[in-house]
Amino acid sequence: MQRKTSLKRSLSLPLLTFYGLGNILGAGIYVLVGKVVAVAGMYAPLSFLLASLLAVFSAISYAELSARYPFSAGESVYLHEAFGLRVLSQGVGLLIVLAGVLSSAAIVQGFVGYANVFINAPRELTIIIVVSSLCAFAIWGIVESVRIAALLTLLEVVGLLLILWSGRADLFTVASRVPELTPDASSLVWFGIFWGGLLAFYAYIGFEDMVNVAEEVKNPQRTMPNAIIIALVVSALLYFLVALVAVLGVPARALAASDAPLALIYQHYTGKEPLVISTIGLFAVINGALVQIIMVSRIMYGLSRKGWLPPLFGSVHSRTRTPIISTSLAALTVMLLALFFDISSLAENTSFVILIVFILINAALIAIKRRAPAPLGVRVYPLFIPVMGLLTASGFVAFKLIKTLVV
Repeated sequence: MQRKTSLKRSLSLPLLTFYGLGNILGAGIYVLVGKVVAVAGMYAPLSFLLASLLAVFSAISYAELSARYPFSAGESVYLHEAFGLRVLSQGVGLLIVLAGVLSSAAIVQGFVGYANVFINAPRELTIIIVVSSLCAFAIWGIVESVRIAALLTLLEVVGLLLILWSGRADLFTVASRVPELTPDASSLVWFGIFWGGLLAFYAYIGFEDMVNVAEEVKNPQRTMPNAIIIALVVSALLYFLVALVAVLGVPARALAASDAPLALIYQHYTGKEPLVISTIGLFAVINGALVQIIMVSRIMYGLSRKGWLPPLFGSVHSRTRTPIISTSLAALTVMLLALFFDISSLAENTSFVILIVFILINAALIAIKRRAPAPLGVRVYPLFIPVMGLLTASGFVAFKLIKTLVV
């Protein structure tokens, strides 16, 4: 019987951290800060803080689960270990696939916004060329793809630091402008803040994708949780500071109308054409899309190897050691979504799907911790972490449903 080709363990802590950071940063702040300001106004930094609170509990739950079960299609594995229900495990795997392609499609649309700073090419042609190129990179090989992602992530961080440096003078005025940034406890603007938090939460999506390359990580019991926590902390700090710079210096209406909000912020503060930050924005946005396509293909691979998807999706090319069929299908789906849906609906629906997954994952960890509280060699966290993760995710889902009925 012919032995199946397997994935290769080659990702170190730095590479995995950059992989996660690239996904988180590219998926959010470069594209959505203007959309968050549109609904939260001057309170957009609070929306980002709220979103980080929502993300942190679930991120720690993911950190523990990824150390307990370092496998591709991580969420499906966690639910199977917790509840033993194949249909539930298969369903959550498909939900993550859906969230991944929705997210990647939103990111590709963000790329078009920054690309228009340089050339006004037809939107459809840009999307087709970009997604086809990303598919080729993802098929090339995991180490090569993640090294590219790591370099692009460094560029993303440089871009955000450039924004902070440009607006540093306004950052130093925060103490005197606290009243502008703090709503009244009974104010109706809290609806906008929570709505902004739901949108901003999309900017934190990415840490959960890291668990789906677990079979390609060296020493995953230590590397996975450390990389998840580092990536989330760094991104949360950068998001809050960039949101502050945005609302302190640029009119909310202008930010809300911009398809390249960081380019607008840079131009406002420096008076220069935003060529540098737009170039960085192009690479930052496209990096997030690349990572999402890789993640979706690994979930389909993992589901197939568990027998929850047809064997075709689990096939790995003997030379590239990548799941070519799964990667190609992921890229094609992203292309179609990017062509036919708008960025705000893609981002909001991605957030909603991921919140449903977070509810299930935190419930799974609660069940697992009761059965096996402290497995050997795995760092565990207090029970209140998944409990809070479950409650916060449920609260945001309830808010989303209420908003849908009210608005």
